[in-house]
This record gives sequence, structure tokens and C-alpha cells, in this order.
Amino acid sequence: MSQDAVRPQYPVTDAVLEALAVTRRGVEELLPEAEWTKKLARSAATGVPLRIKLGLDPTAPDIHLGHTVVLNKMRQLQDLGHQVIFLIGDFTSLIGDPSGRNSTRPPLTKEQIKANAETYYAQAKLVLDPARTEIRYNSEWCEPLGSAGMIQLAAKYTVARMLERDDFTKRFQSQTPISVHEFLYPLMQGYDSVALKSDLELGGTDQKFNLLMGRHLQQEYGQEPQCILTMPLLEGLDGVEKMSKSKNNYVGITEAPNTMFAKILSISDVQMWKWYDLLSFKSIAEIAALKAEVAGGRNPKDAKVMLAKEITARFHTAAAAEAAEADFNNRARGGIPDEIPEVSFSGAPMGVAQVLKAAGLVASTSEGLRMIEQGGVRIGGDVVADKALKLDAGQHVLQVGKRKFARVTLA
Repeated sequence: MSQDAVRPQYPVTDAVLEALAVTRRGVEELLPEAEWTKKLARSAATGVPLRIKLGLDPTAPDIHLGHTVVLNKMRQLQDLGHQVIFLIGDFTSLIGDPSGRNSTRPPLTKEQIKANAETYYAQAKLVLDPARTEIRYNSEWCEPLGSAGMIQLAAKYTVARMLERDDFTKRFQSQTPISVHEFLYPLMQGYDSVALKSDLELGGTDQKFNLLMGRHLQQEYGQEPQCILTMPLLEGLDGVEKMSKSKNNYVGITEAPNTMFAKILSISDVQMWKWYDLLSFKSIAEIAALKAEVAGGRNPKDAKVMLAKEITARFHTAAAAEAAEADFNNRARGGIPDEIPEVSFSGAPMGVAQVLKAAGLVASTSEGLRMIEQGGVRIGGDVVADKALKLDAGQHVLQVGKRKFARVTLA
């Protein structure tokens, strides 16, 4: 007789269906959805919260909005009353995650891991509710395994199955070295699910193999297998490429409120709705109502301003978000922000393009000349039309494009 045949069947109520809709919101995959529905129904009937796990290795990435997509999903499920487990992979970081790699990932030292881990929860608290978040480190159960336990764990998965993993397959076919210790990473991540008895594990699309490993090992250890949920990658400000600092299309969560607000306002109207799905804490019904208003003639900029204020307030304060909106509107009217960088240097009289470079507003004098030709440079609010213009000694407010300003004192 199967386990499903002996488990009690709980009713799928309207509340369960609403929780399922919240779970599905913006996700790439939810597997197996039928099992997750049964877990939600059981939790609703018994009042026992589900255990939802997210594991992150403290590799100290640059934190931007793209990194918060999975954390936002955790918060949505947390708000449904479930137990969120924020797992710091201090042990697995010693191995190095090979996901998406075409070469061996250098492992971190214990000192690096400790230093990075100290910043991780501080960043996660900006999204998760600290009072309802369980913080764990996988060294708690991985280190006590010892050599004998590691051998027993390794016996629960075959090399053939391991080589089905896409990045391992490509490296094997291209004769790129694969170290034996790399096989341990997905095994250890899967064992985390066993130790935590997780009901659902979240991750990016590149983590699917590791998440499925958790299901397999839970079954091997006689546990009910977890479901898995993968989130899509967030496109950056250009609306095309994945958000990345190297592509300069990112919004950093520690950026100044005015910069954050202005960057979010720059995304397209179409892209805005995906950002709402993945980043906003508004309910599905609220977003649907807002979409209907825009479809009915409301200016889409109103919705974008609401999104920009919500996100800016989350990582700063509501007052900072209000001030950022005022600053943006002032700039749109050709005004000058209250707070801009101040620089001083000598050399007057000096050509405008040289001043722009010295002030850090452009990367080179030639870029400065090009921006002047395009009408993208202002001094005191007036457009500069003459590339040969020289600035005399004194204070000048320079602007390049919509968002770059500097107050220059020239001697």
C-alpha cells in the first residue's frame, strides 16, 4: 500500500487555493504542484506551519534587487504563516558550488566564510520578518557526519545520475576536469533538507538539480519528500539582460534613495509588471486592480512611482522614498538636487569637457565632448552648446544626462 493511500486527505478550501496562488506568483517551476497543494491543505487543517528552506552560501555577492527575488517569495510564504528557514551554507562553502560552472569553483577559506556570513542575515532582514525567521548553519549537521557518515551518504546516489547534471555533462564531454569533491556539493545540499525536514526548498533556476537531490535523499531517509520552487532571473534596467553589476543594469539595495528611485522609474511600462510580480509585497488582487486601472486609461507612470516608492521605502524609509520622489520631480522640471557631490580643483580657465572628466561625471574628455554634442550637458541648468567653452574660477553646478550632478569649485 502506498504512503498516499494511508495519509489522511484534507480539504482543498478557498484559503488553500489562495495560498497556492500566492506560491505560484512569478515562479518558474513548482514541482510537484499536486504534492504542494496537499501540504498546504494539511497545514490549513492542522494548523501546523510548513517548513520552507532557502540555502545561501556566504560568497558575498553584490546584493541587488535581482538577488532579492527568492527572498521576496520567502516573505510571501512567511506572511501565509509558514516557518521560514534561512540556511547559511558555511560547510558547503568549503566545497564550492559547481552550479552553472564550466570549471572547478575555488572553495572559500573558513575566515572568508565567517566574514561573509556576518553580512548575510543583515541583508536578508531587509526583506524577511526577523521575528519569524529561523537562522541555521549547515555545519551543525554536516561536520558531525564524519568520514563514515559521508561514505554512507555518498552511497545513496550513483555517478551516472550525477553526470546527468547539465554542467557536469558538458564538462565531462569537453574533457574539462571534474574533481570528486564537487559531487559532494549537491549531496550535502540535499542532506540539508533531510536535517531540516523541509517541506519546500526555494532556489534559482540553476539550482534545480540540487533541489531535486533533496527530494531524493529525503525519500532515502524515509521522510516525506520536499517540493521545489524555482524563481526566474530578473532582467535589469535594460529589460533584456539578467540584472548584473558588470552590465551596469542593476539597482543595488544599498544605493542612495534618490538613485534607487530614479533607476526604478527608468524601467519600461511592460517590464514594470514583472517587477511587481517578483518584487512587490502588494497582493495579487491589488496588482490586478492596478493593471485594470492602467488598462482603463490611468497613466502607467503612477503605477511605476508606486513601485519605486515601495521598494525604496523597504530598503530605506518611507520618508526617504517621499524625498526621493520630490527630488526626481525637481530634476524633471530642470531643478538641481539638494545633495550632490562637491569637488574642488585648480586650473581655471578650463574646458568644460576637461572639468567633466576631473569631476568624475564622464570617463574621458572625448566622452565629455560627445555628451556636449548630444545636448546632454548643463551648467547651472542651461544646456552647453559650445564644445570650446571654458569655465572661469568660481563655483559651477554641472549636470550630465538626467542623474549625474556635481558642484565644482574651480580655482
